[in-house]
Amino acid sequence: MDKNVKKIIDGAMNRRLPSALEIRDLLALPTASEESFYAQYAALQINKEVTDSKAEVHGQVGINSGPCACNCAFCSFAASNRIFKEQRVEAIEGIIEKCVLLQSEGANAIYLMATAALTFWDFLYIGRLVRSSLEAETILIANIGDFGYQEAIALKEAGFCGVYHAVRLGEGYNTRLSIQKRLDTIAAVHKAGLKLGTCLEPVGPEHTLDELVEKTLITREAHPVFSGAMRRIPIPDTRLSSFGKISEARMAHIVAVVRLAVGYEVGGNCTHEPNVLGVAAGANLLWAEAGSNPRDTVNDTEASRGHDMARCREILSEANTELIRGPSRIFTMA
Repeated sequence: MDKNVKKIIDGAMNRRLPSALEIRDLLALPTASEESFYAQYAALQINKEVTDSKAEVHGQVGINSGPCACNCAFCSFAASNRIFKEQRVEAIEGIIEKCVLLQSEGANAIYLMATAALTFWDFLYIGRLVRSSLEAETILIANIGDFGYQEAIALKEAGFCGVYHAVRLGEGYNTRLSIQKRLDTIAAVHKAGLKLGTCLEPVGPEHTLDELVEKTLITREAHPVFSGAMRRIPIPDTRLSSFGKISEARMAHIVAVVRLAVGYEVGGNCTHEPNVLGVAAGANLLWAEAGSNPRDTVNDTEASRGHDMARCREILSEANTELIRGPSRIFTMA
């Protein structure tokens, strides 16, 4: 084994956060190399201490679909991708039903996801109705477009515990959004006392090591309760689809490196979409999905790409990993 790589990985296990150059060295390792497997082993050791080697499954419900002017090239809702032609908001009853079902099946947190085409106040109205329909201890998370401090306060007052928000790979050139605008939203989340979840996403073969390092450092510096990595799923016949996608084996390596990069202060390390290799490499957070999905081309992803709770449980079982019961520890441990 390369002595320098081993020193970096051992340092991470001993609570020394790797530098940018060290993260780059780790990301550059060949998949299925001895060093890669050692990184994955190290990620599992951190999980063992942070979460007693247990995992969570969070349920996410997409509440609307339709063309979005943010034009994120990797998203099926981008107006420029011409997948969804009309704006559609799911009926309140259907949204609540999906959230309650995920809760009853053991999801440790419930996310409401909306495109930037839905106004913040429409989202908040729906969020309040969902909150009142869930058990009091159920963790509710918002996954929406950019917003400011007053909106963050409104989310907290409506019963949201946290927010998922990320500075994505390709931000500013594969999207119409600026990195600063994303960072401003993250700052508002913290200022309002909400918890932040984020990750390195969406990872594709076209992304350079330097950009992977840059965005990994942004996730660390955002002080989230979870990080991790998600791969880009090609939307057929769109500008990015010609690049294809990276393998689950490569994603497992990246998931492990992100865990080493963010260290022990971050409770969760996600892999998305859910897969056994990712969990075996240090992921301790998966998502079950219903409703709309930016990686899918149908309105109800549970009938297509989306994994349900049963499938996520099966993946954890195949990776010899136990699912915790009750509300998310990731969102309550810090």
